[in-house]
Amino acid sequence: MTVDPAIFKAYDIRGTYPDQINGEIAYKVGYALAGYLNPKAIAVGRDMRLSSNELFENLARGICDYGVDVIDLGLISTDGLYFAVGKFDFDGGVMITASHNPKQYNGLKICRKNAIPLSGGEGLNDILKTIQQNDKESKSPVRGNIVRRDIADDYAKHCLSFIDSFKVKPFKIVMDAGNGMAGATLPPVLDKLPIETIRLYFELDGNFPNHPASPIEIENLKDLQAAIAKHKADFGVAFDGDADRMFLMDKHGNQVGGDMVTALVSKSLLTKHPAETVLYNLICSKAVPQLVTKMGGTAIRTRVGHALIKPLMKKHNAIFGGEHSGHFYFRDNWFADSGLIAFLVCLELLSVENRPLDEMIKEIDPYVRSGEINSRVKSIPEKIEQVSRAFADGEQDRMDGLTVQYKDFWFNLRPSNTEPLLRLNAEADNRDVLDKRTKQLLDIIRS
Repeated sequence: MTVDPAIFKAYDIRGTYPDQINGEIAYKVGYALAGYLNPKAIAVGRDMRLSSNELFENLARGICDYGVDVIDLGLISTDGLYFAVGKFDFDGGVMITASHNPKQYNGLKICRKNAIPLSGGEGLNDILKTIQQNDKESKSPVRGNIVRRDIADDYAKHCLSFIDSFKVKPFKIVMDAGNGMAGATLPPVLDKLPIETIRLYFELDGNFPNHPASPIEIENLKDLQAAIAKHKADFGVAFDGDADRMFLMDKHGNQVGGDMVTALVSKSLLTKHPAETVLYNLICSKAVPQLVTKMGGTAIRTRVGHALIKPLMKKHNAIFGGEHSGHFYFRDNWFADSGLIAFLVCLELLSVENRPLDEMIKEIDPYVRSGEINSRVKSIPEKIEQVSRAFADGEQDRMDGLTVQYKDFWFNLRPSNTEPLLRLNAEADNRDVLDKRTKQLLDIIRS
């Protein structure tokens, strides 16, 4: 079978099942990965997608045929996989998931020792090249074994170690697991906390019968909004399909962006650990570095994507890193991301400050934002240069796409990693400026 190189993305392997990714492809990836890492054992976890079991069986067979053992972690979250690789010193790990994508998708998130992710330039392209060059895999004379291991309790204990659970107040919280892996990973943690939870869609179901498990889109949070209002809850929280991303919602049904969660987590951690370094990606609000600086920390702006942020966190020994997309990275979690840890840190902060979520956000966030606006264009480079010329009087940089800053407004325009799309994110001091400037931008981009 010919492997479609398009499934090898910047940060993972992902495509539609069974045409782009299937058992045969998974076998080839497993065999090539074992050769690339040359490990003693590779930990493998999977989500509840309908095709995940088949991919696991074939991926594991490929790894074992190379002579490498497989540690079968069963049904876990992606952050659980990272935890296992770091905590138990495995030589590598694979999470079988397509994260927030619709049910017809599946994929593989791969890391090496210490939960260091593989990316296009760091391993994934090498694996693709190996697959393309090998017509047939030869089996090792000594085949690897599959060993089952349950990490649920260990991971729950690890996540709870980030907070003082005795400080947690008895909030009423609506939790939407989206029929994804949060339905399995949350209960062992929630059982240790003095909170009342209204649990939506905790049943694992790869058909996603209620709504897509992609909480960054507000239309997927309607049931969460309704349940918060019905039960008069203090706030809500939603996780994506593989449960590594987390979004909060206040008692009025307003979604809290990933950048504001980054600010909240930063506030909590810098209160306990002053003068530490925090990373934030360049899509995040100006409110994030302003809060970090006010708290006495050092704020460092980065490009988007975990494969870029994690090495930078190590370089600067950053205590925390956050992205607008709902990924949150912790130094004491092998620099890996965890939506569950971020939720717990926010829960503790809300308890200690004893104020509603919306009040805390209002205090740290004086700005208005466009949200991500996607446009399909013929030539991404030409459009970026056209916009650059039109906004030449602003302060520009090319760290990731094009960022232009003014006193009362800034925007970032960057290409999608997977589609011929331009992604626009803008922020201003007030709504009039934001609307005027966003219209200017879209008139150019979509002309």
